[in-house]
Amino acid sequence: MRHLFFDLMGTVLTDPYREALEAATGLGPEDLDDRRDPSAWPAFERGAIDEDAFAERFFLDGTRLDLATFHRVRRAGYRYLPGMRDLLDELVDAATLHIASNYPVWIDELRLRFDFDARFAAVWASCHLGVRKPELAFYDGLLTHTGIPAHEGLFIDDREVNCVAAERAGLSAHLFTGVDDLRRRLRVEGLVAREPCVARATLPREQR
Repeated sequence: MRHLFFDLMGTVLTDPYREALEAATGLGPEDLDDRRDPSAWPAFERGAIDEDAFAERFFLDGTRLDLATFHRVRRAGYRYLPGMRDLLDELVDAATLHIASNYPVWIDELRLRFDFDARFAAVWASCHLGVRKPELAFYDGLLTHTGIPAHEGLFIDDREVNCVAAERAGLSAHLFTGVDDLRRRLRVEGLVAREPCVARATLPREQR
């Protein structure tokens, strides 16, 4: 197993989406569910609409989402999950790493901010592929673009439905519940040492 596909939000980075929505709307999850257009976010993630259209479509009553507040809270909320940065650094020389995420065009912003190119061979997102997990076309597109045989890839995601779909596409899958559990799986695959390695000191502090 030499090719690892990582989900991004909730697997590599914290996901500030809900906090950003609450700050921008003043509404909790239940109130938001009653008032929002459930098709807006999936369409934005697929790249079918742009950010402006997402803000316009977010509320069913036509109220525009406050993007300025949303982005302020969203951008302040990203960080590596505990232990993930060091694990990725350890894996760089042991496997080919890819990001495989449901996310809109903001992923390009994160690619630069966290210097994903220093750790990942490529960044694949639903906005690039035009389809979202757990649709099989997402995984088929991923494998087609990379040229990696499915049986050589391990898909890592914090949502079980996405892992099940990855296995249907022929990949192995790991349901992410934390770095320690993932490390145990990767140790079985022969990709990491028994004890965590010291993190590399060559990257800027924010990216580490």
